Amino acid sequence: MSHGDLLHVVTNDDISPGRRALGRGLIWGSLALMALVAAAQVAQEWGGASFGFANWRPTLYAYLLFSICLCWAQVILRGEQGKRTLFVLPAALFVVSLTVFPLLFGLIIAFSNWNLSSPDGRQFNGLDNIRQMWSDPFYWNALTNMVWYCLAILPEYVLAFGLALLLNAQIRARKFFRVAFLLPLMLSPVAVSWMIGKSMLVIQPAGPVIRLLRGLGFENPALFSTGWTAKATIMAMDAWTFIPFMMIMILAGLQAIPKELQEAARVDGATGWRSFWEVTFPLMLPVSVTALLIRLIFKLKLADIIINVTSGGPGGATDSVTSFIFREYRDRSNVGYGTLLAMVYLVVIILVMTVLMKFADKAMRPRT
Repeated sequence: MSHGDLLHVVTNDDISPGRRALGRGLIWGSLALMALVAAAQVAQEWGGASFGFANWRPTLYAYLLFSICLCWAQVILRGEQGKRTLFVLPAALFVVSLTVFPLLFGLIIAFSNWNLSSPDGRQFNGLDNIRQMWSDPFYWNALTNMVWYCLAILPEYVLAFGLALLLNAQIRARKFFRVAFLLPLMLSPVAVSWMIGKSMLVIQPAGPVIRLLRGLGFENPALFSTGWTAKATIMAMDAWTFIPFMMIMILAGLQAIPKELQEAARVDGATGWRSFWEVTFPLMLPVSVTALLIRLIFKLKLADIIINVTSGGPGGATDSVTSFIFREYRDRSNVGYGTLLAMVYLVVIILVMTVLMKFADKAMRPRT
């Protein structure tokens, strides 16, 4: 090292074998301790053994010790590069503590019989919750309803695309209409369910929509009395809330299309629908797929409007999976069974979104 070097950078070649052994010992020793504490707590929860653990804090403390040892070992084993790792590693370990551990605890609850109204507390019941789910007609009905709710995204997309084309055109008061059409998106689904579902569409006392329908000659315009009308009304309220979301994404995509392409299409004789199908729509495909996938994620979480307006009725006709799970917790206090349903639904969402994203990637690849 020359006299001008003010900083000596530690490289892998400068790390002695004893230092390497210390770093590896810190990692594996703290990991073994954490695994031992976690195994003891699992054995106490499910195996009936008694180790004196009142809660899961010892596992948390063992994980905290492992995190400190892992960060320290990075500096010991990798020198300056290990110090750079410390800018990211603590945040990653913190995210793991907020996601992985609650997920593991949820799995433990999912295979337990835990009813808050029972004095016995939580008890391991193996696969009983899975058997109950498999023979539960209300859960499968909720899954079937989710298929219809998700299919409703297609007409929502058509309406959103039409509104985006309208707002992209040179019309009067265009800025006013852009703000006005975004107003439903600024409201929470809970507010929409109370303002529209509970105030305007109820039959007792008659809301303004019900009085209008009676004035038009309908004798009993009860929108939530039958399954299909109630489901369609829920779809309409949810669409009114989230169509502006897709509209604003599509509008941003339309404004990003170079005007030269549309002018060239008009010079070539492509006007009206032909210009739309051959120029605008293919260029908007990536934005459209993105808007549809994000909208699908929101749709799979549909619960607020259903819970506040119909509570899943009549007879479960409007239930979504999320609202059904909510009622398992709230009405039946069945935490174990409700957690299993949530875990299964999470797996279904991951599989569906993974498959759809792969198909979307294949569909857009030749065009990008």
